[in-house]
Amino acid sequence: MTETPEAPESREPPETAAAAMPPRAPRDHNRAPGFLSDRARFIRKETVRLSRIAGAGHYSSTFSAAELFAALYYGHLRIDPADPAWPDRDRFVLSKGHAAIGLYPVLGDLGYFDPALLDSHTRFGSAFGDHPDMKKIRGIDFSSGSLGHGLSVGVGMALALRVQRRGARVFVMLGDGELAEGQIWEAAMAAAHFRLGALVAIVDRNGLCIDGHTEEVMAVEPLAERFAGFGWQASRIDGHDFGAILGALDALPPPGEGPPQAIIADTVKGRGVAMMEGALNWHVGNLSDADYDAVMAELDAGLRPPVWEHER
Repeated sequence: MTETPEAPESREPPETAAAAMPPRAPRDHNRAPGFLSDRARFIRKETVRLSRIAGAGHYSSTFSAAELFAALYYGHLRIDPADPAWPDRDRFVLSKGHAAIGLYPVLGDLGYFDPALLDSHTRFGSAFGDHPDMKKIRGIDFSSGSLGHGLSVGVGMALALRVQRRGARVFVMLGDGELAEGQIWEAAMAAAHFRLGALVAIVDRNGLCIDGHTEEVMAVEPLAERFAGFGWQASRIDGHDFGAILGALDALPPPGEGPPQAIIADTVKGRGVAMMEGALNWHVGNLSDADYDAVMAELDAGLRPPVWEHER
């Protein structure tokens, strides 16, 4: 009796196979303002706690991005913590990787890993370093280090999604200080040339970098107009206002071919702690026992109206 040979392995292009499968629903979002505000406070408090474990931390750069992290991960991104490698997920590239101390708690909270693992932050053998490692941490799409590389990586990811015919987006969070890197603007030019409508750059525009005020170190304004000059569609929002953040995200056009999108989010460096807001000396720092308790109490008390950089 002749055996029936096994059917050959399918050579169907991955984009065709993906198109034939029913779309998977992303995780449920919670956009209630009270919930998102609580998650932003959680991000700031965990940043303070993890900095104490490490002996130092990037407080102010993370505090300026807290509402952006909360809005993206709890209210917008198409992701599945149970399947971090889901091919149709949105990608998030944290180009300002030193703010990872505020992203780790979000990923743990969403179920990418056991949050108790964060108690080893920066300790010998821990997966959680000062910058994120995509090979060690579930939910991380980009291993950062030296600044200025994230937008180029985002361009590559967006091109790959196009080849695979996937409808996902790539979000890249940039610090305004790293905009002095020439590679950022090479990537901006390439993104417009290839009409990467699935690419979204979010600039955490807090006005300060480790060397001082950005406009004194290397001026970047008028920022929206500069992105527009490179062929991007740019908008500017209050980066601490959840209505403005989610409104800008909802207004993004479908992620096909078209101009890449830039969202300039005006923020306050050190937002939430009075002594850190707009202060150059808290880019990296460490809180003493008394200051630690005072800062935690201040964060529990809630946010005051922001004082913008141009008003100082």
